[in-house]
Amino acid sequence: MQGLLVVVNRAAGTTDDDAVDTALTALRAGADVEVAATGDEAELLEALAARDGRRVVVVGGDGSVHAVVQALVRTGALDPGEPVGIIPRGTGNDLARTLGLPEDPAEAAAVILTGRARPLDLVRDDAGGVVVNAVHLGVGAEAGAEAVRFKERLGTVAFPLGAAVAGLTSSGWPMRVEVDGRVAGGGPGAWTADGTTDVLMVAVCTGRTIGGGAPLAPDALPDDGLAEVVVSTATGPVARAAFATALLTGRHVERDDVSVTRGREVTVTGPPVPLNADGELESDVTARTWHVQPSAWSVLVPDGASGGLSR
Repeated sequence: MQGLLVVVNRAAGTTDDDAVDTALTALRAGADVEVAATGDEAELLEALAARDGRRVVVVGGDGSVHAVVQALVRTGALDPGEPVGIIPRGTGNDLARTLGLPEDPAEAAAVILTGRARPLDLVRDDAGGVVVNAVHLGVGAEAGAEAVRFKERLGTVAFPLGAAVAGLTSSGWPMRVEVDGRVAGGGPGAWTADGTTDVLMVAVCTGRTIGGGAPLAPDALPDDGLAEVVVSTATGPVARAAFATALLTGRHVERDDVSVTRGREVTVTGPPVPLNADGELESDVTARTWHVQPSAWSVLVPDGASGGLSR
């Protein structure tokens, strides 16, 4: 019988969740299950080090998957030949959305028992961090910080509320954005993100959505070796509101103050700016480079399905 190590974030309060119990019951019907309820990075590293060949299953959202992948990278144990299972139990579950994973806990457990491995790209940065879905700087990161205050009470509604609060006060940052060595911008003769233009948001994505379904990078693919880079200069009050409205349906990519570029390496420099990587917040970032590592890991997806990975 296959051995599974099911990682539950004790700090997120999911250990007593009825949905988690449902998933564990379904998993135990077909596998030998060990549960690791971890509360910090040290406990997570210890649990992964002692898994003794068990397949890792993450219960949680993008932040939980991010933490597990980061820990596997740091211990040299991330292997695309050893797929990770995901039981979506986060607030947004945006990576699961891109992969077409079921939200129902019993159905998600069935994917882990019968699904196939899907190789995925991993975005890594020059500070030792990883990105499994999306990293964004600027107003999106400010929105994420604001949403933290409302998540426990409001769930996914916290994300648009946080965006509204952040959008009232954010006027942009003069960031320079380079994609594969070229400055990002709005096309020939238009604006460029060369450090002289105020930028509202920069996003580097392999997943399609953030914040529980907002299609920030609607054409992104998590397995093509490229990141979708979205840059917005919608810094005026009216432009900010219009950008936020268009983002809800993915129409923001059609705006003149938005550029979408695809590439393997992205560098952002400028004044101190907030950053959000898979829901993990960081303040006062002045320079960061990300590069795409193709097929660096894999996730179990429904057998016989596209897993939401086609354009």
